[in-house]
Amino acid sequence: MDVDVVIVDSGGANLASLGFALERLGARSRVSSDPATIVAAPRVLLPGVGSAGDAMQRLRSAGLDRVLPGLRQPLLGICLGMQLLFERSAEDDAAGLGILPGRVERLQAAPGRPVPHMGWNTLEPCGADPLLQDIPAGEHFYFVHSYAAHPSTTTLATADYGGPVVAVAGRDNFRGVQFHPERSGAAGAKLLANFLRLA
Repeated sequence: MDVDVVIVDSGGANLASLGFALERLGARSRVSSDPATIVAAPRVLLPGVGSAGDAMQRLRSAGLDRVLPGLRQPLLGICLGMQLLFERSAEDDAAGLGILPGRVERLQAAPGRPVPHMGWNTLEPCGADPLLQDIPAGEHFYFVHSYAAHPSTTTLATADYGGPVVAVAGRDNFRGVQFHPERSGAAGAKLLANFLRLA
């Protein structure tokens, strides 16, 4: 295959910005919803926009709800794409891909803590992982989300928003980030560069 990354076509406006972010790192990418193309890709990015129910319906329509959990190459879910890796979401009471254990819940608004959580927040790593190499605790990333997972054994880093929420999760070849690396400046570029080195 003549690309470094296949971006799953989730119909979102951030597909182009993800492609540009990868291009700045010297990586070639292609947007596709074709199962054969995705299976053959050296790495896969799963972005997500809109609601969990609609996103899962798009994946089911393309047969990707069966394909993605069986991938053996590195896959990175971004924002809603990370939430879809879990078993279920409170948003639309939607079944997820079941790759990571747990359920995604709606954030609780409070004075000074609106929902959606929108803006810069810091990361607190829970342990070493190649995706987070050379990214220190306290590094800032850009978040936009109304739902989040509670920390568990697959949590690689948390962010604080009225308590810890999952910012990075992973198991085996699958990883997910709740923030937008393509909108997170140098720190986001570093994380994407780390992803490109995963094999």
